[in-house]
Amino acid sequence: MALLEYLGEPTLLFSVLIFVIFLKYFIFKKPTEKGFKLPPSPLKLPIIGNLHQFGTSNPHISLRNLAQKYGPIFYLKLGHIPTVIVSSSKLAKEAFKTHDLAFASRPRVIAAEYLFYKCTDMAFSPYGAYWRYIRKVCILEVLSAKRVQSFSFVREEEVARLVRRLSQPYPGTVNMSKMLGLYANDVLCRVAFGRDFSEGGDYDRQGFQEMLEEYQELLGGLSVGDFFPSMEFVLSFTGMKSRLVNTRKRFDQLFDRIIAEHLDPKRVKDETKLDVVDVLLDIQRNGSGEMPLTTDNVKALILDMFAAGTDTTFITLDWAMTELIINPKVLKRAQAEVQSVLGERKVVVESDLPQLNYMKAVIKETFRLHPPAPVLVPRESLEHVTIEGYDIPAKTRIFVNAWAIGRDPETWEDPETFKPERFLNSTIDFKGQDYELLPFGAGRRICPAITFGIASVEIALAQLLHSFDWELPPGVTAKDLDMTEVFGITMHRKFGLEVLAKPRFH
Repeated sequence: MALLEYLGEPTLLFSVLIFVIFLKYFIFKKPTEKGFKLPPSPLKLPIIGNLHQFGTSNPHISLRNLAQKYGPIFYLKLGHIPTVIVSSSKLAKEAFKTHDLAFASRPRVIAAEYLFYKCTDMAFSPYGAYWRYIRKVCILEVLSAKRVQSFSFVREEEVARLVRRLSQPYPGTVNMSKMLGLYANDVLCRVAFGRDFSEGGDYDRQGFQEMLEEYQELLGGLSVGDFFPSMEFVLSFTGMKSRLVNTRKRFDQLFDRIIAEHLDPKRVKDETKLDVVDVLLDIQRNGSGEMPLTTDNVKALILDMFAAGTDTTFITLDWAMTELIINPKVLKRAQAEVQSVLGERKVVVESDLPQLNYMKAVIKETFRLHPPAPVLVPRESLEHVTIEGYDIPAKTRIFVNAWAIGRDPETWEDPETFKPERFLNSTIDFKGQDYELLPFGAGRRICPAITFGIASVEIALAQLLHSFDWELPPGVTAKDLDMTEVFGITMHRKFGLEVLAKPRFH
């Protein structure tokens, strides 16, 4: 039955056919693991290996449980894919620093090939000349500190709109999660596309939320073709291929329209406020010739920004507000800090943020307990390396469990408790130099949008702390909140956070 869950519950006849083909493949496939000292491993089943132990709903928890039994580095055979799981800061440092180049590539992921125009984005592109070029483009042109700062007016305007949206329902409750999702999407769309899509119902008409949720699910899901490469044709029978094609088509139509708008000769362009699409199209037109960007390459990079930029900001703010509301002492201390900095002023500006040390600690603690991607996007070894005396052969898939590292009792005192104070006298940060806290990864494949994401989170959280007093609805306690997560490439709460947002200023 476990196998059928991974294959999308095909008919009995088709299941038998798949089983026969798998069996044939298994019998005639020669083992490739002999001669290596591999990390410890749980017992494998014929054909599917350890897939049944990976966990279909909460793999970060399943993998942490296995790490508690087999150690901070262990080996799984996921179908026919050799896989190593890393669950400690010490070994993450070995992977991301000592052996960073050896682990700098990405494995082939079928969903990414469909959605990201044959993996020509930055997140899923394999290591090589193309990836190095687009990384340079993104760091120097698209996501530089200067470029991020140039959009401070967008963040400030969208935070003001978020405050208005949250104020309107009072004294009734408001779905905080939905409002935070709109904020994250509006900031991203204005920065990336030059306009937002939430006014006049365009957000709902485009089906943005549905598109993002489908994207998350498809990229985070367990596709049979990823674990049994010779069985990729099964995608057509399980419905996965049609979902991928449909989602790709919807994004493609959206990006075609946005690019056409930007190429319209009648469009007025402010050279001091170029959006991401403007920048990428300028590079495409006037590039150095080092490596010409195609329109599909531009679309792949836009999707990276659109999906990852929206999701990370929303998830971080949603979890931060959830933890603050169920920890009222922490909430009061964070609010007092913001009020002491602003005084009688109603509006937070970005120059206030460096003074908000406790609020920054709240954000770090949120990343520790609720990293947006609990299991970081997998890497693939380019060559044979040795970690902790164990062999990691070339072409091995590497998963780093950032969620488990953030809750490791050997690193963190009282690790399951939300306690921002732990960061006040700590030098640990989330920018890739401290391997105890890895929400954005580290090394060559670290997320290049850290500065952009944090800027969007900090100003919004500061304004929410300053503008409102927060409570759960009457009759609802912290214990009543359903904290169930939805499995995908990122993990957000399944149910939106309903709150009372009492405005402090009138």
